[in-house]
Amino acid sequence: MRKTLLTVMAALLLTACQETLEEKAAKEAEIYTKKNCPARIADNLTMDSLTYEQQTRTLHYYYTITGAADSVGLLNPETARSALLTELKNTTSMMAYKEAGFAFAYTYHSQRHRGTVLYETVFKAKDYNQ
Repeated sequence: MRKTLLTVMAALLLTACQETLEEKAAKEAEIYTKKNCPARIADNLTMDSLTYEQQTRTLHYYYTITGAADSVGLLNPETARSALLTELKNTTSMMAYKEAGFAFAYTYHSQRHRGTVLYETVFKAKDYNQ
């Protein structure tokens, strides 16, 4: 009887500890943001946060552009999209999310003109699986 009870308790504990990929994404995004953001990525680029948007299953990266690069129209949308897509395709740390068909969004804000979005794009599975 005691052995059966211990086995049932162990099984319940193991199943209770499992989280969905969506729950993991939300938790990891929150932890990453708290521990690492803001993070200077390059001379004119700071990562502000990473969020998980449950409704659309999207990992959303937010950046601020500063200095000489902080100008409306300076970013070439086609070049930026191509570079981001190449980086996403080559990033192995996102493999589980890519295999599950998550979307990845990138938003670049101006520091000089608060609230101004300089560039924004979203990649869906059909984009990065080509």
